[in-house]
Amino acid sequence: MSHDAQEMSQVLRARHEKLATLRERGILAFAYSFEVTGTSIEVVASFEDLEKAGGVSADGQGTHTSLGGRIVGWRDMGKSAFAHLEDRAGRIQLYFKKDIVGAEAFEDLRLLDLGDWIGVEGTTFRTKTGEVTLRVRAWTLLTKSLRPLPFGKVEAASETGERVVHSGFADQEARYRQRYADLAVHPEVREVFRTRSRVVTELRRFLDGEGFLEVETPVLQPMYGGASAKPFVTTHHALDQTMYLRIADELYLKRLIVGGLDRVYEISKDFRNEGLSRLHNPEFTMLEWYQAFTDYNAQMDLSERMLLHVLDRVLGRRSLTLAGQAIEFSTPFPRIRFMDAVSAGLGTDVHALSDRELRARAEDLRIPDLGGAGRGKLLDKLFSALVEPGLVQPTFVIDHPKELSPLAKEHRDDPRLTERFEMYIGGAEIFNGFSELNDPLDQRARFEAQVLLKTAGDEEAQQIDEDYLRALEYGMPPTGGVGMGVDRLVMVLADQTSIRDVLLFPVLRAEE
Repeated sequence: MSHDAQEMSQVLRARHEKLATLRERGILAFAYSFEVTGTSIEVVASFEDLEKAGGVSADGQGTHTSLGGRIVGWRDMGKSAFAHLEDRAGRIQLYFKKDIVGAEAFEDLRLLDLGDWIGVEGTTFRTKTGEVTLRVRAWTLLTKSLRPLPFGKVEAASETGERVVHSGFADQEARYRQRYADLAVHPEVREVFRTRSRVVTELRRFLDGEGFLEVETPVLQPMYGGASAKPFVTTHHALDQTMYLRIADELYLKRLIVGGLDRVYEISKDFRNEGLSRLHNPEFTMLEWYQAFTDYNAQMDLSERMLLHVLDRVLGRRSLTLAGQAIEFSTPFPRIRFMDAVSAGLGTDVHALSDRELRARAEDLRIPDLGGAGRGKLLDKLFSALVEPGLVQPTFVIDHPKELSPLAKEHRDDPRLTERFEMYIGGAEIFNGFSELNDPLDQRARFEAQVLLKTAGDEEAQQIDEDYLRALEYGMPPTGGVGMGVDRLVMVLADQTSIRDVLLFPVLRAEE
């Protein structure tokens, strides 16, 4: 056994021994409930307001309150002790005095460890060093922690206002794998996920305000579609049928447009059987919406307004810093044409290059995974290598090649292109929208072209969905649609450079 393992074994044994002593003394180590009257931040703010109003008693005491939280710092002073209690809102200093809590209850404090959950009752006061503190009159053990949290460097709490320093895990993968511990010792990580929740709330609020209807479509599908991706495959045993986890919501949502629900959206989990990267997780969250009687121009305007709404409500500003780069959300966002951008990157007109010449250019740039790539995918890979990294400020890339966009309407001015846009922020695609293809004959031809690509080795090419084609034959009005990566938007707003940092439980290799 290594020295670290031996040390941990001793720590665990010591905590179990304390648990046994607690039980011998008749102290419940895992309580059922505790009435909390506020949070640490509320209590501090209330005391400060009371001070300003002159309502603090002659002995400097504020109002009585009860709090529940985790012990994150401790200093034993003999006949008194200082601690820091952390709850969902923040942290507050606690002061225990033997002649206030009683000799027996004060002695029982010695059985506590960092990480234990306790409930406390008392009155607030301000210490000589100026820190608002709760003078504890009674305390209750709520949960005994049997494993020490990875606080990293720990400084004891004291009347001088010293704080626990949360240096956290040294191993980033361990933080993802034990997200519960990561959250427990890193308040800033908890704030990322609070930001995520606010983002989702505001996306809903915006679309609801625009008259959209939130719907739910199948996760388990008999045929996957709506994006170019490799699916996860499973079997429904009762039906003896191959099923797929959805890769996108698109085809089901557009079926609803056919049915007369003219503004629909869904926030959903999608699944793509692809590799892992800082921008890719096999399970991710998408927002997709579709609006009848609009095109991609209207949807670019809507996307801009949505983004500004979220910025205003979540951050309260229209500028931020992402990985040290200042980003300004000044509208209208610039619009650049896909083919013009790739041509500028290559130094030649890509329209004039054959498929073989495009492949040669990609090989010269050492772009990986070119096997089975048709013209559309070659153009996409060239764009990713040459253009994407420079799209730091919010930018619309518009008018993609038809081969790359089998579900988008043919461009009204150039039959080689489609009416499609992608919005990039910080070098990553966040929004992807179309003037939706609603001609069932054209859609069938596009699907058939995808089948040829799949036969040639493109595992991400789409299938022919006969039921979707049947729906289009009933008639879908002109429609604009957009897909937005919720995880990636949260990355931007929370200043995170890896998708794993905005997913509570990202996909990881099996633990050895």
